[in-house]
Amino acid sequence: MKTASTIARILLGLIFVAAGLSGFLIFHNPPQAPPGLAGAFQDVFFKSGWVLFVDAIQMITGLLLLANRFVPLALTALAAVIFNIYIFHLTMAPIGLPAPIVVTVLWLLVALPLRSHFAPLLVTKAASS
Repeated sequence: MKTASTIARILLGLIFVAAGLSGFLIFHNPPQAPPGLAGAFQDVFFKSGWVLFVDAIQMITGLLLLANRFVPLALTALAAVIFNIYIFHLTMAPIGLPAPIVVTVLWLLVALPLRSHFAPLLVTKAASS
């Protein structure tokens, strides 16, 4: 399991570094917008500059995974990114659903051995100091 988790961490890191970097490289020349709501969303995503913030998070978390530093923090941030990828594809572009499924499997392979780091997030009531 340790080998699978390490391979998944490296693959997940490479995927998100590449995804984040690509957003910066194509920011001034975005790809052709798909039809319908997905295209309108992409148009706003690029014209507002929102893409730069999302891509920065993707690149930073990918680099953290590759460096094997702050992995639980990187996974927490990536969970939000992956959730938004799911929502986009479920509501506007269902043809792209395999991508978030693949990254979710990789995310789980990395996160499962670290589940004790996430356990404190799941308390129903925080203890006061």
